[in-house]
Amino acid sequence: MSSSPGTASGTPSPRTDPLTLEVVELIGTVVGRYHEEYEEAAAGHSLTGAQARVLGLLSLEPMPMRRIAQKLKCEPSNITGIVDRLEARGLVERRPDPADRRVKLAAPTAEGKAVARGLRDSLNFAREPLGRLSHEERVTLRGLLRSMLGEEADGADRLAPGGG
Repeated sequence: MSSSPGTASGTPSPRTDPLTLEVVELIGTVVGRYHEEYEEAAAGHSLTGAQARVLGLLSLEPMPMRRIAQKLKCEPSNITGIVDRLEARGLVERRPDPADRRVKLAAPTAEGKAVARGLRDSLNFAREPLGRLSHEERVTLRGLLRSMLGEEADGADRLAPGGG
């Protein structure tokens, strides 16, 4: 008895069934398009993609380099160079952490916040296709993505009806 790759019973494993492969391909396409648009938007603000990601992260809250590196899954030494370049452009500043003055936080300047907002506003790829989905479909998609990431899928709905 011959069997397909995956299981002894001859049925494809969940990793190789055609539906899973198609979903993986679609996710890859979405991610690729998002990265292309993000790089273009960053270039429109004379930033590299990495600089734009750091600035966007800091626009949410100031944080130490080590935490930025953890969130972006890269080496702290890389973050230091990126923050140096953003600081030289007047988009980021280093300041003491009020909780521990030995720690320096990277924080966006007023100009940095404005650039981060402009960058976010210029990203249409994800927003436009998501806008075609109903609120309920977006909630379902969010739950599915959270589930894929091992997060609680049915957490409190933080979006108002019709919200983004």
